Amino acid sequence: MSTIKNHVQLIGNVGQEPTVTNLESGKKVARFSLATNENYKDSKGEKQTDTNWHTVVAWGKVAEIIEKYVNKGKEVGIVGKLKTRTYETEEGNQRYVTEVEANEILLLGSK
Repeated sequence: MSTIKNHVQLIGNVGQEPTVTNLESGKKVARFSLATNENYKDSKGEKQTDTNWHTVVAWGKVAEIIEKYVNKGKEVGIVGKLKTRTYETEEGNQRYVTEVEANEILLLGSK
């Protein structure tokens, strides 16, 4: 049961070119936005699409795969967990950010 605690699986399309940063430690970190679509029919029977945007962060080998093979519009599947972090703005306000930390990526769709 512990393997399904904080477990996220998403399939969607990359919204912008991933940014990959090389850290001083030699590790890589990749960040990108992922759009997931949910289709449904409204009360009038018309097809509607609800799009949700997710911020995805990946480290190490997964970041290297993203750097080589993932670009804007690419359909991908990711497996990971939710992570929330805080930071302080220049005005001194505290902000919270929730991201999906990907530990696996599956390249989908055509080239």
